[in-house]
Amino acid sequence: MIHEMSYLPKHFEMDQDLLEQMSGRTGCQRCVYGQSGEMLIVVHDVPAPGIPERRALFFWHQKDGNWIGAESGGLRGLYELLETYARAIDVHEAVVDDADTAKEIFTILRHAGPLSRSARNLHLALQEAAVKFPKDKELRMLRDRAHENERAAELLYADARVALEFYRAERAEEQAESSDRLAKIGFRLNLLAGFFLPLVALGGLMGMNVNLPPFVQNSFWGIFFGGLSIGLILVTLVGYRTGYKASREDQNKE
Repeated sequence: MIHEMSYLPKHFEMDQDLLEQMSGRTGCQRCVYGQSGEMLIVVHDVPAPGIPERRALFFWHQKDGNWIGAESGGLRGLYELLETYARAIDVHEAVVDDADTAKEIFTILRHAGPLSRSARNLHLALQEAAVKFPKDKELRMLRDRAHENERAAELLYADARVALEFYRAERAEEQAESSDRLAKIGFRLNLLAGFFLPLVALGGLMGMNVNLPPFVQNSFWGIFFGGLSIGLILVTLVGYRTGYKASREDQNKE
């Protein structure tokens, strides 16, 4: 049993019934009650980005009503832990406001998710402890501070998600505008190619190594301007119908 619970501080001399409720792992953030009035609060340190493991901190409520922390006397370590959570949230909130790329926002999201869950579970553990000792004013104050951190962490996660969705929508609009410009340029180039298409076709036909009639040989300029005229008619018809269709679609959207 001692070997399995080597993670507990050495100076925690808890009763056997309280120890029997523990296991070989620290587990989630929670409160463990003993039959003799003892209580052990298990909380987690601020999660580090990209590290799934959580460092556990322990606070022991003795039979006589005194609190003993793992690294400092009383509940001072719990105060310091809550302030560490608050500072981590503030740092990420400042980064969200100044983020310019999706990579920066995604990096915040990867940390904001575990941070929000850990802050919520910490608040639930302290809420459970405050219910067990309703007259402990210091414990109630810690619970309320943990609730503030939980709300701030949830808002951080929500703001980061909104910022990422806004970035995606903004990039999608820019890509749509760029595609629209390219489509218009391609349409104009196609019109230009269509304008010279009849002339090119006639030039290719007349340039073949065949005996052409005399009236064809002496009608170069007529054929030239005739081809341009046919191309102009085709471009006018195609451009008019396409522009008319596009204007009707724009009106329907409005």
